[in-house]
Amino acid sequence: MSIEILEDLKKAIVEYDREKAISLARQAVQEKIDPIKALDAMTVAIRQVGEGFGKGELWLPDLVGAADAMSAATPVIEEEMKRVGAKKESVGSVVIGTVYGDIHSIGKTMVATLLSADGFAVNDLGINVTAESFVEAAKKYKADILAMSALMTTTAPEQRRVIEILREEDLRDKVKIMIGGGAITQEFASGIGADGYDPTAPGAVKLARSLIGK
Repeated sequence: MSIEILEDLKKAIVEYDREKAISLARQAVQEKIDPIKALDAMTVAIRQVGEGFGKGELWLPDLVGAADAMSAATPVIEEEMKRVGAKKESVGSVVIGTVYGDIHSIGKTMVATLLSADGFAVNDLGINVTAESFVEAAKKYKADILAMSALMTTTAPEQRRVIEILREEDLRDKVKIMIGGGAITQEFASGIGADGYDPTAPGAVKLARSLIGK
């Protein structure tokens, strides 16, 4: 029974069936399936979609849908992990969000989901995040990487502001800065002193690994 539930959970992610993924995650909890195994099953599924996208076999809507399904089901499993005291070893700590003045979330959510699937402990601050909130979260979660998204050119300068505050508080050398979004280019990233930029969600995961040397 547990194997069937986990296989169905993977299928729900791959087929980006949000409601079914949530339902199956709850069923896994009710059946007392090891939450680590449930999370691993979802991780396998999202990686499969990410690899398919990278090879050109799947399209952006597939990746967006799968990320949405996984991000919806993950809290159910994470809550069970907290309840039973289960912990998953992480590659590194990431704080991620969309900058202040910007309410776009699709790209940021995809990156957060894929980073989580790759073994990072991800703290998603959501959208419209102030520079001060980014810095406070970086301190709170002892972030190895601070990842910021900006879709609009009018909000992109907020990324520079975060870096400036980190420098003012002598924290800049303690965290790697990764930026992305429709408004961002490599030239802009280099200009504000970010450590890395990638235009795609799968590419962002590889970048994150390289930034922390793993």
